[in-house]
Amino acid sequence: MMGGDYAPEQAVIGLSKYLQQHQNVAAIVFCIGDEKQLKPLLEEYNIINKVKLIHSREVIGYDEHPTKALKEKPNSSIAIGFRMLASGELDSFASAGNTGAMLVGAIFSIKAIPGILRPTIAGIFPKLNGSNGILLDVGLNADCKPEQLNQFAILGSIYANTVWGIDNPKVGLVNIGEEEGKGNITAQATYPLLKINSSINFIGNIEGRDLFSDKADVMVCDGFTGNIVLKLAESFYDIANKRGFAGDKYIDRFNYQNYGGTPVLGVAKPVIIGHGISTDIAFKNMLDLSAKMIETDFCGKLVINN
Repeated sequence: MMGGDYAPEQAVIGLSKYLQQHQNVAAIVFCIGDEKQLKPLLEEYNIINKVKLIHSREVIGYDEHPTKALKEKPNSSIAIGFRMLASGELDSFASAGNTGAMLVGAIFSIKAIPGILRPTIAGIFPKLNGSNGILLDVGLNADCKPEQLNQFAILGSIYANTVWGIDNPKVGLVNIGEEEGKGNITAQATYPLLKINSSINFIGNIEGRDLFSDKADVMVCDGFTGNIVLKLAESFYDIANKRGFAGDKYIDRFNYQNYGGTPVLGVAKPVIIGHGISTDIAFKNMLDLSAKMIETDFCGKLVINN
């Protein structure tokens, strides 16, 4: 509850909206954070009796080294959250706090599912036809090996099908040309692996102009490329607002708040990382995504398909 530039108030407002929309849900929401700050807000929005408040007296700042901070601040909300997730007290953990600490916690506290080479994070891309595409990796793995990209394709396909309801998702390798043999050494070595991968529906290389079309549902690339592309796409919404084009149905879908956060794919339990500037809408959608990953047993399906 303490993560994000506008926390904890925006986190509480988002939680309040989530609970209003899901009044009949039996799930228990644990709020981890500074009790002195949280309790008055939970009372103000009349949800104090609908959640379980877990006090944390430390906060990991955005400028702190992730691994060092988790070790030296065991009473921070992120550290407590991962302990509870690892022990089984939680089914999912979401935060808009220090991204590095969330990634380190996910990889070393929850650990990757056996057989997963490297966990990855996925971004959502609005398609012109009204659907959504999955881009991965979008920042966790700046440098990738072909075997890792091949596995990202599998993870992305299961995520697209299980959580987003995309039937037999088409997988494309982001490249500088459509022809087989194009690209750098990594792309050239990845293509044949994807081509013979019977677990995915590989349709070949895709170019930057294909990202918003329906050519591919799952778009695979290294985290360096993916992060730049994702940040560029997010800027469309900001530019449109600044130039007075707000309200366009397609451009509005580039608003990061609509998707809540980014899941870490490949770890044993759902971990959702929110944007540092998350407001109430993003926090509400972060909870929705958490619930959906639990309900669909996404992590369980990874074990079965791995």
